[in-house]
Amino acid sequence: MSGERGRGVVLYALTAVSMVIGLMWWWRAAPRQAVDDRLTRWRFTAEQLLPDGGDHERASTIPLDAGTQHEEAVAVDRGNFQVSVVCAGDNGSRVRVSLGIGDSGRGLRCSGSRTPEVFSVGLAHELHLTVTVESTTPIVFRYTLQRANG
Repeated sequence: MSGERGRGVVLYALTAVSMVIGLMWWWRAAPRQAVDDRLTRWRFTAEQLLPDGGDHERASTIPLDAGTQHEEAVAVDRGNFQVSVVCAGDNGSRVRVSLGIGDSGRGLRCSGSRTPEVFSVGLAHELHLTVTVESTTPIVFRYTLQRANG
């Protein structure tokens, strides 16, 4: 009886070791998501150019792929606001920012010397922001929404 029990313990131990080895193999073989160092640098740049402030109703930093369009809708109470926007990317990269439906938008450079663009808008219930990437490389876009004084 003791010999059978010893063989059972060995069998369980070998099964456990096999499972551990299998899990380690699975973990190491799993594909790693590549982090684009440029996006990390551009996020930092965008957040330095347009830092967070305590009086912002909303602030967001969004990485966008080349040639894509992104829409952002933010619910707000009626009032006057300032929308500040900036982007960061490779040399020559650009975005077009539209503040509302039917607005053809405004082009922004995402490289070189730039400062945030600031728009004053009256909003009834929602900010509708559309960002179109006009470059062949990804960019990082940042905006803040702040209630205007007075």
